[in-house]
Amino acid sequence: MIVTTTPSIEGKRIVDYRGVVAGEAILGANIFRDIFAAVTDIVGGRSGAYEASLRDARETAFNDLREAAREAGGNAIVGVDIDYEVIGKNGSMLMVSVSGTAVVVE
Repeated sequence: MIVTTTPSIEGKRIVDYRGVVAGEAILGANIFRDIFAAVTDIVGGRSGAYEASLRDARETAFNDLREAAREAGGNAIVGVDIDYEVIGKNGSMLMVSVSGTAVVVE
């Protein structure tokens, strides 16, 4: 399934619009990741644990988006928007939401 942030797909003709679809993922950061991230904040560098959590959340949200498009009868998604938010008490959870328009392309 083609998924793009653009409103069209070069070389493909959109023949039907199936509606807006979305996918979300909310993941909690555990205490061990928090401890290692705190150490990383002090000594500098990248936080691999949080990067992995972010990557997992994004992949889950995109998988949900693709499934929603299939259920709507689409075979591609255009106009995709990706949003990241930290939510929960003390910012303890990461939310990734993606949305776009399910379409049928030839």
